Amino acid sequence: MEESGLAWRIGTILSQKSFHFLTKEEQKDFEAERQIVKIKKGDKIITEGLIPDGVYCIISGTAKLFIHGSIGKEQILRFLRAGDITGYRSILCNESYGASATAMEEMEISFISKNYFLKILENDPIVSFKILKRISKELGEASRSMTILAQKTVRERLAEVLLLLEKRLGVSEDGFINISLTREEVANLIGTATESAIRLISEFKLDQLIEVNGRKIKILNHKKLSRLGNVSTQ
Repeated sequence: MEESGLAWRIGTILSQKSFHFLTKEEQKDFEAERQIVKIKKGDKIITEGLIPDGVYCIISGTAKLFIHGSIGKEQILRFLRAGDITGYRSILCNESYGASATAMEEMEISFISKNYFLKILENDPIVSFKILKRISKELGEASRSMTILAQKTVRERLAEVLLLLEKRLGVSEDGFINISLTREEVANLIGTATESAIRLISEFKLDQLIEVNGRKIKILNHKKLSRLGNVSTQ
């Protein structure tokens, strides 16, 4: 039950998919505190710079987590999917939200207040340990993203990002990565201009590395794409 790190306990508590292991008192507290919220495409879940009021667990749908650069351009940090939790780092650091999260499709999320979240951590060492593991994992992902942007060409970045997106988000029945991205969002992910992203996607398509259907992308040749991005297949 390691999916998405914290989904082992907090994720299941927040989404109410399974909390049979809770005591009667914990269940009572949970019912009083939990809020299920429907989010429309384009709506904000958290907003950079605001004071955190709680944590949010994704029950269904996908959101993008991003920051605004000095000139106002978005830099996408990662994507949030079912089982992921956002907002907790700011609470633990006693800081304002360091990034924004926006729904990329209709979503259902579960919210618990800051006080209740801290109460869970104070009373459950297992959850505290899971939080620590989650933070460590995110630090590793951030380090890898910095390496991709700093040490690889734009072509290599696109190849690796597509492989990472497929690995993290999965694919649909017809093989397309489970996310719909504008060309501008692709450009933000790989740190280049939108025009360059459009050109590279066209090149990958002509080279039969990918198939494109509107904003959807399917990887056709994982082996070649891995070599192009210098990605280990192990």
